[in-house]
Formats: sequence, structure tokens, C-alpha cells
Amino acid sequence: MTTVRIVEVGARDGLQNEKTILPVATKVALVERLADAGLSSIEATSFVSPKWVPQLADAAEVYAAIRQRPGVRYPVLVPNLQGYERARAVGVREIAVFTAASEAFNQRNINASIDESIERFRPVMERARADGVAVRGYVSTVLGCPYQGEVPLADVVRVAGILHRSGCYEVSLGDTIGIGTPGRARRMLLAVADEVPMAALAVHFHDTRGQALANIYACLDAGVGVVDAAVAGLGGCPYAKGASGNVATEDVVYMLEGMGVRTGVDLDALVATGRWISAELGRDTQSRVGRAAA
Repeated sequence: MTTVRIVEVGARDGLQNEKTILPVATKVALVERLADAGLSSIEATSFVSPKWVPQLADAAEVYAAIRQRPGVRYPVLVPNLQGYERARAVGVREIAVFTAASEAFNQRNINASIDESIERFRPVMERARADGVAVRGYVSTVLGCPYQGEVPLADVVRVAGILHRSGCYEVSLGDTIGIGTPGRARRMLLAVADEVPMAALAVHFHDTRGQALANIYACLDAGVGVVDAAVAGLGGCPYAKGASGNVATEDVVYMLEGMGVRTGVDLDALVATGRWISAELGRDTQSRVGRAAA
């Protein structure tokens, strides 16, 4: 593999679990700095209920203010048709939908079964198809759940397949609580790839147990070409005690460059952005590369 596309999720998946509420201008600056650093897919925000995610209550204002660069995708997460309509009102051209492979996680997170959660976003998929809006899908808890423990691999395959057949151009497989190891991650990916083409899959690892980079390497070796990551390792999982944030984009880029893989990302600019947003949040960067550059 000579190129890997990184989907930067720090401005949405990262910030939504950060306690410090940032102003609109800072969120806009974060997205723009990430684009300036060369990232071509940047998840900008989420049109969820402000009641559940106060950090992203300003989604419409943030998205409308972003100076969008040609050739860069700015997807947003939408949970339902109402969120979709809010997103479209400010010109969103790509969305993401979310479910879990764990029944227990879905029940605790959104008070619905897996099948019920899928039925909730079917109207969104239909509208997106009619509007020519691209849809990315997320499947969480693919390697374990904080409530039910082990998640049957068959459930992961089934849910990923449903998302792909429903119209998701890409399905991101998420280790929400960072419990995976390279062998398990590779086996999971290959099992899903029997149902969904590898070219339509992405991986999304949290670094709770320090395994994220190793898991990514194993999945790259198995053929995946898209990796989710968050600048400065922003975020965490509110459902898993001690769960750290997403794998840091800086660390992923550093590893890939060392492998001779092209990402199109300016690592120095990315490290500077990670240190800047961490300071804005009043915390230290969780990127090992970022700390080493300090």
C-alpha cells in the first residue's frame, strides 16, 4: 500500500467528549488548520440534540463559518431526519450515520435495539440518496462492549453489511473502548471484508490500552486503506471507564511516513495544530509525537 486516506475526527468525535466548551471561532479555526495541514477528510461537527452533546450545540454556526477548501470533504454526523434537515439547511454535502454492533451498547446509548437504530436512519438514507448527499457509516463496539463484554463477530459483519447495502459508501469499524489487539483486529476486519468490499471499509481505534497503532498496522497489512484519527488524541469514551481518546493523527502520520506510505499531510503543521488545540482545551496533547516535539 502506497497511500492511506486519514479521516480526521477530532473536531467532532474528539471534541464531543471534551469537557471544556470551545467558542465557535476556535472550532472553525481547528477545522481550517487541519485542512491547511493537508487532511482531505475532516469531520466538522454533529447535528445532534444540544441537550445530549452541549459541546456541539453550535453545529450550524460552525459549519456555515468554515472556509472550505476545494478537494476537502467536510462530513457531519446526523442522528435522525431532523438533524439531517438542519445540516442540509447550511449546505452540508456529506453526512455520517452511527450504530453499534452491541445490543447492550445501543440500548444504553440511544435506548434502541440495533435494528431499531437502523430503522431510525433509513429515512435519512432515503433523503440523502434523493439529494445526492454522500453517506458514511459508523459501527461502534466492534471488538468489545463496556456493558455486554464480548461482541459476536457475526453481529459486526451483519451490521456493517446492512450499512453498506443501505447506501453507505464507506463503513468505519470502531473499537470504542480500545480493547482490541492486532490479531483480533485483523480477524474482525477480514471477516467484515467477506461481506463488505475492503475498499469500502475504514478502521477507527481508541488507544485505551496502547494498542491502536499496532491494530492499525495489522489492518493496513490486511488491506484496509482508510484510517480514522483525531488530532492530539482528542476525545474519549464516556461509556467506558478510563477509556482514552482516539488514536492521535500525528502518531498515525508519523508511523505511515516511516513505512513509506503517502498521506498528503504536513506533519509539522499537524503537530502545531495539536499543541494549539490542546492548549485551548487546557490539557496536554495526547499525541506521543506531539509531546516529543515540544
